[in-house]
Amino acid sequence: MAEPTGARIRVGVVGVGWGALVHVPAFRAVPEFEVVGLCARSRSRLDPVAERFGITDLSTDWESFVRRDDLDLVVVATPASTHRDMAVAALESGHHVLCEKPLATTAAEAAEMAAAAARSRRATATCFELTWTADRLPVTDLVAGGFLGEPYFVRLAQSGAYWHPTHKAQNAWMYDLEAGGGYLNGMVVHDIDWVCRMFGEPRALCADVRSSIDEVTLRDGSTVPVTGDDTSVVLLRMESGALVELSSSVVGAHTAGWRFEAFGREGTIVSTGGRGPRSLRVGAAGDPEGLVDPRVSERVARSGVAWEERGATAMAKAQALMLEDWLPAFGGEPTRVPTFHDGWRAQRVIEAARESSAGAGWVEI
Repeated sequence: MAEPTGARIRVGVVGVGWGALVHVPAFRAVPEFEVVGLCARSRSRLDPVAERFGITDLSTDWESFVRRDDLDLVVVATPASTHRDMAVAALESGHHVLCEKPLATTAAEAAEMAAAAARSRRATATCFELTWTADRLPVTDLVAGGFLGEPYFVRLAQSGAYWHPTHKAQNAWMYDLEAGGGYLNGMVVHDIDWVCRMFGEPRALCADVRSSIDEVTLRDGSTVPVTGDDTSVVLLRMESGALVELSSSVVGAHTAGWRFEAFGREGTIVSTGGRGPRSLRVGAAGDPEGLVDPRVSERVARSGVAWEERGATAMAKAQALMLEDWLPAFGGEPTRVPTFHDGWRAQRVIEAARESSAGAGWVEI
């Protein structure tokens, strides 16, 4: 991998929720980056994070923050409804931009962001860091290395209890489709990017997308209507010829994790991960042993950083690896890290899934 030269890339992070849990630790694990500033809506949110990380350059004004000429890279880790305005302003000010998923609340907004990125000629990335987790990255590498050969069929099923009535309520925006809520945006968006990365562009899809509950009681006792989805099944016809089935539901009590199966002319891959049991089994076609453990080595950040084990540490570790792979982009070289164009593609697939579920049947992508 080509290494950038010169001074470290100066990073400003907007948003100190996921930004503090994942982004700042991940950037600190890659020596080529330096987090120099933080921005959030209020000092009450900023100050505890700033004290924890020892960062003194703070702002509550995102519009001036993303236009600063002493930053090289702006991280947008705020609610999805704010992504377009922040990212476009940062790009137009000459900055590289990394944006949380979903890239935007609509495919049209994501397209605007991708167009702004193309005009700017700056490096962009959409945070599909799940591809770099310890349970998914080996699968990615196996497929990229041709283990499957011609792909036939792919199935990825995810489950969780996040919206089951027995689970504590999430933040209100998670239930609001217009705010970027629902689990096509919250979870399946990662899967869409992952399978497209491995099996090429989607050509058409058919889907059923559902909300199992009408309203939810928040932690403060108030109730809000649910417009986001908690359950979906999406069938994708890929340009590679593969048929991909993505299913997800977060209303299953006592459930967590995912299972992946991929069948090809040359082999089979079966993997489980997420919050559930983790395993990887592979088999070459015609091998009498069947599925075996490939015993792959887990990739770790080359800095050798000692991670503070917290609830989101696995995501921070994954993002650090994604950032390492992104470094050549700052010299104008291509990388396998998802760009704003990839973020737009995922949103187009999500909107097509909703169109299909609403009665359109098979929808061309």
